[in-house]
Amino acid sequence: MQLNHPKLIDLLKKAYSAEKAAAFAYKGHAGSVKDISEKNEIRQIERDEWFHRQEVLQIMNDYGIKISGWYELKFHVIGKVISGSCYIIGWFMPFYFAGRLESGNVCEYFRMKQYFNSLGITKYDQMLYDMGMKEKEHEVYFLEKIKTNKFLPYYEKYFSWGNNSFNNIDLDKKYPVENSDHYCKKE
Repeated sequence: MQLNHPKLIDLLKKAYSAEKAAAFAYKGHAGSVKDISEKNEIRQIERDEWFHRQEVLQIMNDYGIKISGWYELKFHVIGKVISGSCYIIGWFMPFYFAGRLESGNVCEYFRMKQYFNSLGITKYDQMLYDMGMKEKEHEVYFLEKIKTNKFLPYYEKYFSWGNNSFNNIDLDKKYPVENSDHYCKKE
């Protein structure tokens, strides 16, 4: 079966490759932190990203969507650069930018769900919902690590993330998958 939804196809391809970049970045991030519990927590986040990549590939394979060579190269390089930079930019910046990235990634999965639903396809709803919620957990984890840091107000001002998220999900008041259509709705 073919998908007739160019935005969804591109989002799947991009998400598949971007998950590799994120996993590479977290590998460097985990390697750069000294605290053993933080190291283990970040390694778990890396494993989550590899798992998301597998799940996105499963969906792509169901529709014969080919992996984008361009996205694979682009995000491979981005992930490796970020991974290496974690060793030289200090403690705060990797936590800040990881949280900022995760905040935006949340909506990728909810938009995929919305696009599939617009085609009458609901079989991926739970998978996409779970991936979006896991990305939200990652965002919250990183924000918790830096929320009292003196640099956060400055980064919030210039990079637009911190106590204001890029998504409208509250993990303490989660809606179930069947009532989650309002998450990350585009105007």
